[in-house]
Amino acid sequence: MADPTVPILDIRNVAKTFVSNGRSIEALRGANLTVARGEFICLLGASGCGKSTLLRIVAGFEAATGGEALMWGKPIPGPGPSRGMVFQDYGLFPWLSVRDNIGFGPRSRGRPAPEIRDTVDRYIDLVGLQRFADAHPHQLSGGMKQRVAIARVLANDAEVVLMDEPFGALDAMTRERLQDELLDLWRRTGLTVLFVTHAIEEAIFLADRVVMMSPGPGRIEAVHAIDLARRRDVSSPAFNDVRRMLSAQLHSHHAPKAA
Repeated sequence: MADPTVPILDIRNVAKTFVSNGRSIEALRGANLTVARGEFICLLGASGCGKSTLLRIVAGFEAATGGEALMWGKPIPGPGPSRGMVFQDYGLFPWLSVRDNIGFGPRSRGRPAPEIRDTVDRYIDLVGLQRFADAHPHQLSGGMKQRVAIARVLANDAEVVLMDEPFGALDAMTRERLQDELLDLWRRTGLTVLFVTHAIEEAIFLADRVVMMSPGPGRIEAVHAIDLARRRDVSSPAFNDVRRMLSAQLHSHHAPKAA
């Protein structure tokens, strides 16, 4: 069992430089962040500030060129089922049903058929897709596809869910409904969530802490605890006070520099 005094994620002075056409591009510089088990963290910032790069390093899809990313105090060696990624474009297998998409991970890991069936049924119930268990992705709405993507990660025994602007392609009503559903799922499962967004309101509504990132190269500029009771009212004065503060900080990244 993991030591409860050790953070589930520990990002220590992480840097990332890409080389393209003989040129070095510094995408991320000196990122430091610890995440406790069960926290909901939002990475907030404009495009190009290194949010997705940091997420991919934690996922194990990219190797840091400086510093280290740890899970339970051990270096992240590469992709693994303990860290599940949810993308904006869903990433579902179009030839598989909802049931088979969710069961893909356990099946690939050689789990017994009865265990796979029980796991799939549990997560289909959890995301409310019982009526669509045998449907294929092309038969689902965008919101339903994203629920399948989340259930697929959970069915693979993920402890950390990494979400890269997962609701960015959805209409406003579907996005709000899925934000509520994600928070309900997070409360019921005790998952740790690292969620990338460029939407200030979304970050405040979802997060325990908002990590503000600035571009050129990407850096963690500030970490803000969101001390608002849940369910959060986006029209409340307290919510809007936080929104104004984060908005001013975010827009300062684009202010012209003094000569």
